[in-house]
Amino acid sequence: MILSAGIDIGTSTTKLILSRFSLMNTAGASHVPRIEIIGKQVFYKSPVYRTPLRAPMLIDMEAVQSIVRKEYAKAGIKPQDIRTGAVIITGEAATKLNAEQMIHILAAEAGEFLVATAGPDLEAIIAAKGSGAYQYSKQTGKTVANIDIGGGTANIAVYQSGYLKGTCTLHIGGKLIELEKARIKAISPPMQNLLAQLGHSLSTGDPVHLDDIHDVIKEIIRVMIRTLVRILGGEAGGPDQVLLLGHPPDWGIPIDEIMFSGGVSECMYGLETHSEQAQNAVYEDIGFMLAESLRQSAGLKRWKWITPVETVRATVLGAGMHTSEISGATIHAEGSRLPVKNLPVYHLELHDRLPSGKQIVHQAMEQALRTYDPQREGINFALYITGLTALRFREVQQLAGWLLESYRLQPNQLEPLVVVLANDMAKVLGQTLQAMNPGRDIVCIDQVLVEHGDYLDIGSKLQSEVVPVVVKTLAFHS
Repeated sequence: MILSAGIDIGTSTTKLILSRFSLMNTAGASHVPRIEIIGKQVFYKSPVYRTPLRAPMLIDMEAVQSIVRKEYAKAGIKPQDIRTGAVIITGEAATKLNAEQMIHILAAEAGEFLVATAGPDLEAIIAAKGSGAYQYSKQTGKTVANIDIGGGTANIAVYQSGYLKGTCTLHIGGKLIELEKARIKAISPPMQNLLAQLGHSLSTGDPVHLDDIHDVIKEIIRVMIRTLVRILGGEAGGPDQVLLLGHPPDWGIPIDEIMFSGGVSECMYGLETHSEQAQNAVYEDIGFMLAESLRQSAGLKRWKWITPVETVRATVLGAGMHTSEISGATIHAEGSRLPVKNLPVYHLELHDRLPSGKQIVHQAMEQALRTYDPQREGINFALYITGLTALRFREVQQLAGWLLESYRLQPNQLEPLVVVLANDMAKVLGQTLQAMNPGRDIVCIDQVLVEHGDYLDIGSKLQSEVVPVVVKTLAFHS
């Protein structure tokens, strides 16, 4: 039994969840150990706090630390009791000047943590798992879009049969126009751009109750929802670009059903209606108006709506961990570059589609960069390749060439090139990659079960030629 903490610092809200994980070795006595989570229980949920800011671009680090200390005390635990967990900063909070400093200070004080600054694509993936959309698509085989609407953005992730098909992020959120005492307090830059496109203007201090001001806000919300409907339907055009954050939708398949999560969806579903924090909450923004308009939208009714498992808490509930050891005979690893820690995994399905493999590998690399290194800071990651059967040596060389060409897109070429394979071919692929590009360290491992969004620790090679591999999986409510 281990204790895990999940801490999410978002644009509007900050919350903490504590879990107990039961672990078991699921491999037979004569097999390599595989320690997996066999049970998880959320035993404590903090209130949903407003994310404290010292200034518009600065998180109040002392206030966040105070929240965590207070909630640990209420739950009756100490930082040293926490054996694993995740601190994730999401939404516009991730753009604050001290965001990275915040998560590392918090992780150092609050226990043993995996930390990540979630860009919009990773945030969409996390929310889809936390809301239940990922699991629902896996169980039903449906194509499900999860739309996580918080204070600053709507992060969309589309899953089909449990496989990620694409993401998209829009400037749609409850705090894009903030209110105070029935007057406009702040208007975000994306909303200023939308107002200019619509030929309207709003100013701070304008009274919201005036008919013309109220009508402009309602029109803004109508445009938001119209753009969302078009994006989900694959029909986005020029007028929608003002609300697009980053790349256009890239799933390329029809969506069967939709699910909403995030703070705005809590206004729609009220899953926390009976909680003390919900009864005392006062949202001085357009979140409730947006939620009501989403609920009444005729355009969104073309899809079946699935009720989420979580709304405002559709973020990490903790971080699970299972370990496995793989034989040194089936890996290629440069010992001088090991160990590596907290390496995110991007899943690439090939399914023997080698005729179009070059394009697929290149697209996967671009998507991995958008997900894990959106600011092109040189954050490394691993590609996890599945769907391959036995390859002839010429095909191995072909695949190695595509991988090397795609990995050149990474801004930091000094980091090792890391590939994880589902089947037994790491040795030959790793040696081929090294021979074709001797100037870059190669780490290639196989027969490790991971999923998109997992994190890897790859240890140093032991005297027995065994390399310990720890797979850290963000563990969600189910």
